[in-house]
Amino acid sequence: MPYYLGIDGGGTKTTCAVGDESSLLVTAMAGPSNIVRVGEEQARLSLQQSVRQACAAAGIALEQIERTCVGGSGAARSELANAVRGFLAEILSTPIDVVGDMEIALEAAFDRGPGVIVIAGTGSIAYGRDRQGKTLRAGGWGFAIGDEGSAHWIGRTAINAVLRASDRTDDAAKSALAAGLCREWKVDSLSDLARAANAVPPPNFAALFRPVVAAQDDLAKEVLTRAGRELVEVALVVLKRLFGKDESGPVPVATTGGVFRHAAVVRDVFYNELRRLEPWAHINRRVVEPVEGALRLARKAAAGGS
Repeated sequence: MPYYLGIDGGGTKTTCAVGDESSLLVTAMAGPSNIVRVGEEQARLSLQQSVRQACAAAGIALEQIERTCVGGSGAARSELANAVRGFLAEILSTPIDVVGDMEIALEAAFDRGPGVIVIAGTGSIAYGRDRQGKTLRAGGWGFAIGDEGSAHWIGRTAINAVLRASDRTDDAAKSALAAGLCREWKVDSLSDLARAANAVPPPNFAALFRPVVAAQDDLAKEVLTRAGRELVEVALVVLKRLFGKDESGPVPVATTGGVFRHAAVVRDVFYNELRRLEPWAHINRRVVEPVEGALRLARKAAAGGS
């Protein structure tokens, strides 16, 4: 029996799914594999580890894999795609396809159909396909200049919110958000937090996402509310450009990524605000698993489909 691998390689974790012709059998997780963020050595380790663990859990040998599809941020750049393919080719002898993370997410959400997927993980992007098959993206320009609503953006914005609040009142330094941010980065004061944030090379702002969610104070909720609204904005760009004059019916919208999965405030703001601004958007409240799309694409490629 042939088996297939689908891999979702992100900036925080790598998920590998093993499936047969019709079902997903097991998944396994390893560390991050975004080359731009963690470098080639870590990416290679995480990718190979996720594959070995998934195959071991499924009770199959690497030689039984017929086709693999990997979705990753920045995969449109040929040098990055070639590097990822090369890491996996060291342990897999069958064809390996490398596509963008937005492509596997779109596949997981809508199969071949139309819709808009909004991704908010370490980075963020919106990607859509209309009823004629035309695709369009918005956002996803990288953490230094964009990725609004992402975990990186939330961490950076949270520090900004705490520091600006501390200019107005000394109480800001005692807030749950300030305490959580300082604890995560192992600093003792807001001055130290500011120095760490301005360090070169830049620190891992995405690591602050969980302390922001855990804080649950007004400052944290304000940051997460802003994140939800930023993600609505990027979704609206794709919706309006792809479906602005389409009167064929509601447009499916789905979400994926750790920000949507772990931050209820972001999910609720996104859902309510998008419904208010675009009532014809049909929003799936379930957070999509992109690795399922990668697995489906591997099957299709093996069968000669698209």
